[in-house]
Amino acid sequence: MAETYDLILDSSRLGIAMGLYSNAENYEIYDHEARGESVNRLLDTLLLQASTSLENIHRVMVTLGPGSFTGLRNGIAYAQGLCFSGKRELYGVSTLQALSAQAKNPAESLVIIKARPEHWYLRKQGEESFLSTTELLKKLSEAPQSTTILGDLHAQTQTEIQNKISQQQQHFELIEDKNISKFRVFFDTLVPSLVQEANYIQASYAQI
Repeated sequence: MAETYDLILDSSRLGIAMGLYSNAENYEIYDHEARGESVNRLLDTLLLQASTSLENIHRVMVTLGPGSFTGLRNGIAYAQGLCFSGKRELYGVSTLQALSAQAKNPAESLVIIKARPEHWYLRKQGEESFLSTTELLKKLSEAPQSTTILGDLHAQTQTEIQNKISQQQQHFELIEDKNISKFRVFFDTLVPSLVQEANYIQASYAQI
């Protein structure tokens, strides 16, 4: 019997990250310059590396945002197309929820990614919000010292945010754009559905 695979697609951030996973093998690819028209090429590359075919992909997971408006639209549409025939199950996961899996203790972590100048997306205790820098600093002040902050490069280089994290004696971890293997845990907790919609929170995301 041929090995069966899970496919994960994240097009919500800079470029496209994609992974193909079985019980025995993992194949991943990340192209920081890729756009929607590159998705099929990246999947073909992974299938070639795994010496397998599309027929052996049984589950597909795609990030729903918040994130790049065009990236989300293209990624979700592509994933829905792969699953339209009913041969595969489609799972949608919030980008912020998916990124929380990179923390050693997701339940005690916050996830921050940039939305637009002086505005951020935050996931805290399962709730997601769109905040100004001032509002975000207040949320960080309310978090316990033991909290791990997962942030993108913008959060790492934002002086006010880093100063607040230091004052609170919290721990900051930089999110890796290409590290999507840990997203697999959500196959066990999410319900598959062909109906997946982008979670914009605010349709204002900017990769700058």
